[in-house]
Amino acid sequence: MKIPNKPKVIIRDCKHYDAKKIEEIIAQGLEQLELHPSGRTLVKPNLVAAGEFFPHAHTRPEFAEGVLRALQSRGGSEITELAVGERCGITIPTRNAFADSGFNAMLKRVPGVKRYFFEEEPQVEIPLTHPQRLRDYVFTPEPVAKADFFVNLPKFKAHPWTTVTFSMKNYIGIQDDRHRLIDHDHRLNEKIADLQYILQPQFIAIDAIIAGEGRMLTPIPVDMGLIIMGNSQVAFDAVCCAIIGVDPQSVDHIRLASEYGFGTTDLEAIEISGDVSLAQAQARAKGFKVGRIRVEDYFRGTSISAYSGSPPEPEHSDYCWGGCPGAIEEAIEILRIYDSETDTKMPRIHVVFGNYEGELDVGPGEQVIFIGDCCQWQGTLAGELVQIQSTYTDRTEIDPHHAEHEDIYAKMLKIGKLVRKAKGKSHLRIEGCPVSVAEQALALVQLGGLKNPYLDPSQAISFNKGYIGWKGRTAINRILGKKYQEHGAYKERGHAKPELAKKSSD
Repeated sequence: MKIPNKPKVIIRDCKHYDAKKIEEIIAQGLEQLELHPSGRTLVKPNLVAAGEFFPHAHTRPEFAEGVLRALQSRGGSEITELAVGERCGITIPTRNAFADSGFNAMLKRVPGVKRYFFEEEPQVEIPLTHPQRLRDYVFTPEPVAKADFFVNLPKFKAHPWTTVTFSMKNYIGIQDDRHRLIDHDHRLNEKIADLQYILQPQFIAIDAIIAGEGRMLTPIPVDMGLIIMGNSQVAFDAVCCAIIGVDPQSVDHIRLASEYGFGTTDLEAIEISGDVSLAQAQARAKGFKVGRIRVEDYFRGTSISAYSGSPPEPEHSDYCWGGCPGAIEEAIEILRIYDSETDTKMPRIHVVFGNYEGELDVGPGEQVIFIGDCCQWQGTLAGELVQIQSTYTDRTEIDPHHAEHEDIYAKMLKIGKLVRKAKGKSHLRIEGCPVSVAEQALALVQLGGLKNPYLDPSQAISFNKGYIGWKGRTAINRILGKKYQEHGAYKERGHAKPELAKKSSD
């Protein structure tokens, strides 16, 4: 994990998704940064969501095509494997994200590139020993753990939980669902900083040709016409922050990674070059809106009233930026895309997060939804005393070895049962840490009689094809008994296995 002493960031003009032009720019960037891909070379785009309803959420296939061709040309025979890998979001099979984004079609045009669906790959245990770690080990897919040359290919976007999603935030996709949701709560930024210890990218290129503001799944498109490249993740994200007028030290995962030694946020210590100056890039991004809005403010003026109390560790944060409140913001925007009558259909409801101690302004017949394990509230609803107790489990009791995946059909059944059971009652409780975007979207579908995006007729055949393929592959893996341990991963990469250390001993 060598961090360059003098990090470099290159800002280039590129107003169109012209794969040939992108290839030329990336080739020049690799040359300027003196990078030579070799060995197992893995490219990680952002394919969190794709398809006609998510046109600006993901790294575009033309962008990835230009990068892959430039890598092939630059690395030649030194590359033993060139691959693209990702785990998309909202419980969609990554197979679907590759198909719906156009990546599958693109890969047919670029021969010799392997494709990895990270949730279908063996998961490798990586030990963590730094004093500030959230836990002693994390899991990542085998292609990530054994990559010799790692290329991070994010999308330039805002994010409702972490302010921005540039290079470092893209690391959430190097874990499968079972493990990415562990610590995806009020300490999400710390989780992202911890993931930096798995590996560092030798090369970063962000798709900022059309950027996305406001949100991360359903962003508002912004024509920026930029390709930004670099060789140091913290420095790279700091420059991207500077472009939109955000102090990188105010973005916790960037600040923490800098403090952990992964690079500098000081623009004076970063060599910035290219045919677009920083000032010119800032002019193109003028007025860019980030997505960090408290849930109470987000739903103000709608049929949903939100109330948020403190998360289970208020000494770390007074608001759970990385968990349930942000998930419902993304959920409602997805539903608004799929069903234009969402706000008209939605009945008057109240959603409560965290340890909320205030009054709830609930009218006759209106229902309250208490969301998340850490939710707590006591008061009277419909003339009855209601006491909601926290079921939050301390993270030290969570063992990633035993993390289980709950697929979308299981979530549909669970949420449907909860809503039906609470029909006619003053409230219902949805447990989880976090309660995911998918689960909260499904709850709103049930409560408002909305169109279910997971059962959309135009998506049903492809979704189920991807679902069956994913389940079939994981079943085969279990039958074959493909198990990888962190020792093997480190040994094959030429590293000694780090010793696990307890926090108390640091």
